[in-house]
Order: sequence, then C-alpha cells, then structure tokens
Amino acid sequence: MKKRPDFITDEHLKYLDDLRESGDTNMWGARPYLRQAFPELSKQEQGQLLSYWIDTFSIRHKEVK
Repeated sequence: MKKRPDFITDEHLKYLDDLRESGDTNMWGARPYLRQAFPELSKQEQGQLLSYWIDTFSIRHKEVK
C-alpha cells in the first residue's frame, strides 16, 4: 500500500468516503470540498490527500467474501 503522508488523518479519509457516497461531486472535482472542509491544508496537501485516497480506496474498502 502507498505510504500514508503524516498529515493525513482518518477524519480526512472518512470525509472523502462520505463525499463519494453522497454523489455530490465526481471525486476528481473534490478539491473545492476539501478546501472548504479543511482550510488548514495547503493546495499541495489537498492534492496529496486526494491522490492518496484515490490510490488506496480499493485496498481500504475490500469486501470480505
């Protein structure tokens, strides 16, 4: 699994999971939502967070068979 940057919290990942579930936006368009929800993150950190979330989504959400 891709190494999780130190600044990324479970809260960040849950927020993106919930945003995806809501269907409010295509996840490639999530940066404005991140900017509003987490204004303390720089643009670079927002991009890293979104990239990490996308890259690890299927690993973090494996369905148990």
